[in-house]
Amino acid sequence: MIKTIEERLRDYRLRDLPLQLPEAAVLMPVTDEPEPELILTVRSSAMPTHAGEVAFPGGKRDPGDKDLLATALRESLEEVGLTRHDVQVLGQLSPLPSRYGMKVTPFVGVVNPDVRLVAEPGEIASIFRVPLHFFLEATPDMSSPIDFFGRKLCIPSYYYEDKRIWGLTAFMILDLLNHAFDAGIRYDLGDGSNT
Repeated sequence: MIKTIEERLRDYRLRDLPLQLPEAAVLMPVTDEPEPELILTVRSSAMPTHAGEVAFPGGKRDPGDKDLLATALRESLEEVGLTRHDVQVLGQLSPLPSRYGMKVTPFVGVVNPDVRLVAEPGEIASIFRVPLHFFLEATPDMSSPIDFFGRKLCIPSYYYEDKRIWGLTAFMILDLLNHAFDAGIRYDLGDGSNT
């Protein structure tokens, strides 16, 4: 499965996001094992944005970050203790706008399933894993259309155990599934096209 992701990301076509917004980046860590899992976090309830929500490790680009991949890796180290040497980056997905006015770029990376992760308590309440096959087999719930940056958009949600995985995080997962596994999950990108 990891080999498939790696091969398919080589021909991934980035979609432009022509919005002038502050930039952020996240890492989508996938464990390197026969049944790969996505590593996700629950953000601390004390955070000013996305409090208590499920997210990938990541955050806002700092002036010292040489690029957005550096942002994703730095934030992953700060939030869950994942070092740059623990990650084999497979590729980048298209940036998406967040409801807080950020342009967020996801990077997909492979990590050893035994990697030791430690939540930074000021930012992360917990770290958990979801088998990739769960997302391939589940159908996301879609919200009623909402106005998002002047476009109508339906927000996807997955429910895994007691966690709700929705919004930008769910869009990123759908983009990966559709590209790497031809999942064919249609969703409105808010630009008049469906993927």
